[in-house]
Amino acid sequence: MPDGMRDMPVSTAGILSKPNSPEAARIVPELIAWLHEREISSRLDHESAAYANSLAGLPRVQVPEGADLLIVLGGDGTLLSAARAVRGRNIPIFAVNLGGLGFLTAIQTEDLYPQLERALSGVLPLESRRMLRTELWRDDQCVASYQGLNDMVLAKAQIARMIDLKVRVDDSFVCIYKADGLIVTTPTGSTAYSLSAGGPIVFPSVAALTITPICPHMLTNRPVIVPDESVIQISVLGDDQTTYLTIDGQVGELLKKGDLVVCRRSEHSISLVRPPNLLFFDVLREKLKWGGR
Repeated sequence: MPDGMRDMPVSTAGILSKPNSPEAARIVPELIAWLHEREISSRLDHESAAYANSLAGLPRVQVPEGADLLIVLGGDGTLLSAARAVRGRNIPIFAVNLGGLGFLTAIQTEDLYPQLERALSGVLPLESRRMLRTELWRDDQCVASYQGLNDMVLAKAQIARMIDLKVRVDDSFVCIYKADGLIVTTPTGSTAYSLSAGGPIVFPSVAALTITPICPHMLTNRPVIVPDESVIQISVLGDDQTTYLTIDGQVGELLKKGDLVVCRRSEHSISLVRPPNLLFFDVLREKLKWGGR
């Protein structure tokens, strides 16, 4: 359900595309021409530029600069990358599903131009999604900081070895998890990796973060939901290079013994352009094949 409406003219649109996608290769040249007819210029990432046989491609993080609307052609993975590229700019994201499941990319290809025409009419139905900030602390210094839309995952980096992770929420000690890993998710990320690991589905507007262990040694270790103003601190107790940190399954690094991973609600959100009358439970019924009408 939309969180708000935005009345804003669009003179420049950024286009981010899924790599190696025949469907994106077909759509991009048509889309650029469609925008040009409406006197809207385009900023293309390298993938989109290749599909358009253009040399004017930009690194993905530069595409949102000066754009009034960001058009994403791909699956949820492409959208996750786009969310990080936006970097807190107040740019609506128009996400078109060229992938598989597509929880976030709710606009279908056959509806691309009708929905885009509606968006460009000056009234954009928007849905706000809060991001997650993750900091890596080593020897009392913050050595890395990440923004993610879905989740932060700590997973084992070696075959057939569990990892030990000490977790605190604010001033409270939670436990030491012995598990294949641990997932901290936003409500948006609750339908991603966390769901496969047995985590709960969280309604997007709920102000919460979820902590989900991956295959815990203790079967009584269950997912925990905490307020999104909480600060989650995770200490790595295992040896160097046995634990891997990933953000949205796309960026990350190997950790060392004694590293501290701190997760908190980000100051940044993204704004998704949503089709009218598309409710969260409609998406769940369609994507998860729930019964009923």
